[in-house]
Parts: sequence; C-alpha cells; structure tokens
Amino acid sequence: MKPYQIALKNLARRPVRMFFLTVALAVGLAAVVALVTLSNSMTANIEQTMDQFGANILITPKSNDLALSYGGISLGRVSFDQRELDPSVLQRIKSIKNKENIAVVAPKVLGAVKVQDRDLLLVGVDFEAELRLKRWWRLTGTEPAAADDALLGVAAARALGVEPGDRLKVADRSFKVSAVLQDTGSQDDSLLFVPLAAAQAITGKQGRITLIEVAALCGGCPITDMTGQISKALPDARVSAIKQVVEGRLQTIGQLKRFSLGMGGVIALISLALVFITMMGNVNERKMEIGIFRAIGYRTGHVMGIILAEAGLVGLLSGMAGYLLGLGAAAVALPFMAQSGDPKLLVQWQVALPAIVAVTLVSLVAAWWPALKAGKMDPADALRSL
Repeated sequence: MKPYQIALKNLARRPVRMFFLTVALAVGLAAVVALVTLSNSMTANIEQTMDQFGANILITPKSNDLALSYGGISLGRVSFDQRELDPSVLQRIKSIKNKENIAVVAPKVLGAVKVQDRDLLLVGVDFEAELRLKRWWRLTGTEPAAADDALLGVAAARALGVEPGDRLKVADRSFKVSAVLQDTGSQDDSLLFVPLAAAQAITGKQGRITLIEVAALCGGCPITDMTGQISKALPDARVSAIKQVVEGRLQTIGQLKRFSLGMGGVIALISLALVFITMMGNVNERKMEIGIFRAIGYRTGHVMGIILAEAGLVGLLSGMAGYLLGLGAAAVALPFMAQSGDPKLLVQWQVALPAIVAVTLVSLVAAWWPALKAGKMDPADALRSL
C-alpha cells in the first residue's frame, strides 16, 4: 500500500477530527480572502466614486498679486495683472511621465457677460471633457454638441426665464439652450456654459485659457508626483492638488490593506499552531501503527510521507473551501461597506492558486516536526507501549 493510500485511510478513520481541522483552516483562509477581496473591491469602488467628484488638480496662470491685511483683518487680494494660459499647455500636460494616469483634461475660459440685462459668468468649456469630468451633472434636455449649443445652470435659467430649446443672445452671438443643469447646490447653478471657442471669441481671449481642471483619480495615481511633473512642464502656471480628497482616499484604502495583512499574519500563526497540535496528538495516538510500519521496514521518509500527505490533503481541501467561502463572505459584506449603492465585487481568480498553495504549505510546515518525530520513532519503544 502506498503512503498516500494509507494517508487517505487514516483521514477516513478520523472524519470528525479532520473535518474540524479542515473547517478551522478554511475559516482562517476565508477571513483573509474576504478581507483582501473587500480591500481590492473597495479600492476600485472608492476610486470610481471619487472619480465622479471631478477634478483633483487645478492649473491656473501665475499672477502678481498682493494680500491685503491690516490689524489682523484680511481684506482679500489685489491682482496687478491677469494672465492667461496658452493652449500649448494642454499638450505639455499630456506629455508628462505619468500621462497614462490622466483621465480628463478640461480647459476653461471665464468672462463676465450681460444677458437680458443680467450679469452672468460665462464659462467656455470643452463639453465632451466637461461632461466626463462632472459625472454627477444631471441635465434636463440634450447634451450640448453643436457650436451654438449652450448649457444653463438651473438658477440662471430661472432668472432668465428660459427652458431647453429656447435661444439666448450673448454679445453678438445667438445660442440654443440645449439643456438646463439640474440643481447641484454649487456655483454651477448660476453659470452659463458655452463651447470653448465661442467663449474665447466673446471675451476677446482667442487662443487663451483661464484655467484647466485635471481629473487623475484613477488606480494608483501618484498625485504628488503628477503635480510636480505638471509644475515642471508648466513653469508659468500654478498647479495645486485637492490633497484632502486624495489623501483621505489613500488613507482609508491603506488602513484596510494593512488590517488585511495583519489579520492574515495572525490567522497564519493560529493555523500553524492548530495543525501542529493536531498532528502531534495524531502521532502520539498512532504509536502502535507507526511502530508496526517501522518494524516491517518502513523508513523515516516513508512514515514522514504518510503524515505529510495527510496534512497536505487537509491543507488542499481547506484552501479550496476557504477561498470560495471567503468570496461568499466578501460578496455579502461589500454592499454594507462600499461607497456607492451598486458596488462590484472584484474577483481575482489568479489569487486562488497562491491562497490554496499557502494554506497547504502552512499545513506541511506545521506537520513537519510531528512527521519527523514519527519517522524517527524506535519500533521497539512503540511496540512496547502496547
């Protein structure tokens, strides 16, 4: 009879003990798999949610200004010159080292205009980029697409008494109100958005850009490095990042990942101890059986092979059951922990094999000393205990 056959028969003879050992290892692995899967899924979910918050890097032209204060009271800032950015900066932004981390580049031109005897802030945008940048926008009407399409904030539309489909005259140009922006609770509600080229012509800023918003909230984006790279590429611009958003997201994800690693280490130690104690008890109970094996010519390697085969089989079964159990637990817990209402479980099947192998190795390592003790057992001592 071969060692693996003896191992199978031994496992079958002690089903209750081996069942609880398998369950204990499986639950330990399931906890690690669930935490890692939750960590990865929440990372993707948080990134997707934060992407919807818009730009996290703001680029504006440098200007000479002076902060006014007297007696500890701030009176604001006075700008001595109003500069604009050259359109060539758009290509320079897209040529930085981490250009693959840039999701959206949205240039803007700002200017005050009078519409129906009301003062409005005109914002010239690239509507395709702007709508990708501000995914939380909800429009009443159709997305602006033509060169004479305009988008009005809800407060501005209410003040002017216009609806989607109406036309507005701005300076000497006529625009069709393609859509009205639903209430956002922000300054966007009071703005008039038109195509970038049209706004440049109206404000007399042809070929100029007032500011640029960059969305770089994507997987693994090094925001600090990107800010430095853009600053180096644009020496005449002021580049700033919304650090609170980025750092808050990275801190949350990092804490969860560190907790997952720490929990995994604790569970691995507990599993080692559990397998070691179980296998040591198994060896002590089977002194007669091991003594007979040694008396009929089984060598140390043969006996060790039987004990290690048992541990390996238990580890293999525990690994497969634990991985599936962990995925199930993560799927149940994710909706309660995610940032959005429709989270997606990020299943990485390539992790399954390393997880199963890791549990099997833990079982083998823990069983090595008991197996060695069994293999070196003196047949006479073992038979004398009968």
